[in-house]
Amino acid sequence: MKIYLVGGAVRDALLGRDGGDRDWVVVGGTPEGLLNQGYVPVGRDFPVFLHPRTKEEYALARTERKTGRGYHGFAVYAAPDVTLEDDLARRDLTINAMAQDESGQIVDPYGGQQDLRNKVLRHVSEAFEEDPVRILRLARFAARFTDFHVADDTQALMRKMVDQGEVDHLVPERVWQELSRGLMEAKPSRMLDVLRDCGALARLLPEVDRLWGVPQRADYHPEVDTGVHLNMVLDMAARIEAILPVRYAALCHDLGKGTTPADILPRHLGHEGRSVDLLRAVSTRLRVPVECKELAEVVAREHGNVHRSDDLNPAALIRLLDRCDAFRKPDRFIQILQACECDARGRLHFEDTVYTQGERLAQVLRVCLAVNTAEVSARALAEGHQGPAVGRAIAHAREQAIEAHLTFPGEERQKPPPGTGGGQSLA
Repeated sequence: MKIYLVGGAVRDALLGRDGGDRDWVVVGGTPEGLLNQGYVPVGRDFPVFLHPRTKEEYALARTERKTGRGYHGFAVYAAPDVTLEDDLARRDLTINAMAQDESGQIVDPYGGQQDLRNKVLRHVSEAFEEDPVRILRLARFAARFTDFHVADDTQALMRKMVDQGEVDHLVPERVWQELSRGLMEAKPSRMLDVLRDCGALARLLPEVDRLWGVPQRADYHPEVDTGVHLNMVLDMAARIEAILPVRYAALCHDLGKGTTPADILPRHLGHEGRSVDLLRAVSTRLRVPVECKELAEVVAREHGNVHRSDDLNPAALIRLLDRCDAFRKPDRFIQILQACECDARGRLHFEDTVYTQGERLAQVLRVCLAVNTAEVSARALAEGHQGPAVGRAIAHAREQAIEAHLTFPGEERQKPPPGTGGGQSLA
């Protein structure tokens, strides 16, 4: 029995990057042999075991044979006669099909080291087309390794897979798993670009795909194309190291622009409501986590109002905070502001602009939260007010607090940077 370190850990070590989990392949072993050494079985579809001390995963060398459509359509063969080369041959990309033995020697039967040097994402064999998840994985790696390019023959193979309908059989959980991981990479726009180039984005996320080629007003959006804007917003979210719900909100904030009637382009009146409807469909289809879905809905509905918030009076500001549920969920409101900042700065020539609305609204929220609502309620009740009247008293107290701490249109204040205030809609 021989044990090899395989996959991403080997790749990242050769790239000089910090690695994550380490995976191991056992050649010449049996389930009984590993059980006798204290390994714990965890694999459902093929023999995988946890090391009794390190808890790292050890899988028996295996081969796979296509038996049906989609991700689960495989028959797995794991036995002592499966070689390391056999096991590596079933992997997706050459840069992931390398191993390292116990002495530190690299086993590289498919040219992974050469592709690392040439910065190429290339499939190992024609077996790549048997698993449509690999298209999503390759797109995710393109978002991580931002200076790598997809090999021409791999690109052609992915187009063939899409044309044959393979991606139509992907289960929602796997699509979301790979999509969410790609959104968290260094340049998420590259994931969308790869998926668009092979046609997979139109099959998996048609609501997103249709944004490309849709024009916007050049005075607000010098990049003009809505799809280009989306890419810039996603990359801005990565630049500020936003969490996943913020990045998902960035992905979905403008979906309604893809359904704007042609006769009103390049204006996009009413796109916010259409965006909410579309992203709800996406979230349901992909079974997106609730925290991502809910944040995205608020951002899609309110991002235009957040952009214009410098020109709102105290009463309108409180209504905006109420619609964003900011008083109950102040931390989430800050995330909403981050997504709106990505939208404002995800425009050509505005990447380094200071988003003044974000800090101002955060300050408005802090001022409102400092109001002693219990004291206001008690006073209102003592004066004979009940129900909605108590709520109005709290809102009035918050309005007074905002007035005392902030300036408003017509008063002396610092002019915001071009393109981020002054009543301009960035929506």
